[in-house]
Amino acid sequence: MRLPTVDDVEKLIPRPEDFESRARGTGLTARVGTALGIAFAICFLTGIWSHLQYDPPGWLPLGPQPTQLYRITQGTHVITGIASIPLILVKLWSVFPRLFIRPPRGPRALLVEALERASIGALVGSSIFMLASGLLNIAQWYPWDFSFRATHYAVAWVAIGSLLVHIAVKLPVIRQALGAPISDAVDDDPADDVHDDHDDPESLTRRTVMLGAFASAGLAALLTAGQTVPFLRKISVFAVRDGEGPQGLPINRTAKAAGAVEAASDPSFVLEIIVDGVTTTLDRDQLAALPQRTHELPIACVEGWSRSASWTGVAVRDLLEMAGAPGRSEVLVRSMQTKGAFGTSVLPARFVEDHRTLLALQLNGEDLSLDHGFPCRIIAPNRPGVLQTKWVRQIEVRS
Repeated sequence: MRLPTVDDVEKLIPRPEDFESRARGTGLTARVGTALGIAFAICFLTGIWSHLQYDPPGWLPLGPQPTQLYRITQGTHVITGIASIPLILVKLWSVFPRLFIRPPRGPRALLVEALERASIGALVGSSIFMLASGLLNIAQWYPWDFSFRATHYAVAWVAIGSLLVHIAVKLPVIRQALGAPISDAVDDDPADDVHDDHDDPESLTRRTVMLGAFASAGLAALLTAGQTVPFLRKISVFAVRDGEGPQGLPINRTAKAAGAVEAASDPSFVLEIIVDGVTTTLDRDQLAALPQRTHELPIACVEGWSRSASWTGVAVRDLLEMAGAPGRSEVLVRSMQTKGAFGTSVLPARFVEDHRTLLALQLNGEDLSLDHGFPCRIIAPNRPGVLQTKWVRQIEVRS
């Protein structure tokens, strides 16, 4: 029995010309790829902004204005990410035959081909990781041990960098394809089938695939946008939050999940305000007896959902003034939670000085429920939801 040779194996591997669908073509790839690139750029920029809002650098004066900014940017981030999914699937399908192009001869040509394929591999791998991990984060399912936020941020740079390399390499082909009708885009790529006949019925299939990709992306965005855009909530079946929940507001983490039930329910609770080593304590009745403010403020989470609500409580700046803190103080807020991340948060001076930054005691006219942060929680304009610390037990002025 003869063992198979390399030539025998090679004959079993399909060639680009073995893929007979005329719906594939450079015109389709370039147009879908352009839409995908725009979506990726928006998703990348809004994602970077989200990261900066979590950890603002000293040179960037992030503050409470505009009140709705994080709500808009994070909602846009999630919507464009989900809209990218049908686009990337069609893009990968359109270029799939290129996977089977045989390597060129000659060391220089082989090196160029290897580098191009490596950049494409990095782009595809990082893009799939970003979209898949983002979806799992939206669903709040984390089947991994690494930090989602840090890893998502790092891989985003790999994705956008490899995308820029890919665009630079393919720019002449892209420009030529976009400059011609989709049915007769010219390309020197042997993996693509080219049509010169505008009336070729097969070219209509190519247009149909493109329109189907755009329609699917638009539909995915529409069916998700309701978690950010209130009037779309009833039709947004992909939204992870419908905007409803106890006291008219959804809940991401319950008091039980955060391990805060016992401490938050303790009738002897007191809030500690620490200024220069001196501690001022106030129980909840004393907090409720202080001058109260009511503001309509949104709460917006990294998963993309947001909702406005009426919050009533004591302005943080009033509490600090009462405790003798100097003006424009930055504070560290500590929660009673014992499980999960974000048990502490830093409230920069720009937020502290805003009278709308509250130690909230009530939500929509009722005392906070346990899951919404009873006995008290932070609510501030233009802040990520996880930094709106619930079950607050201590506020410490940082020097």
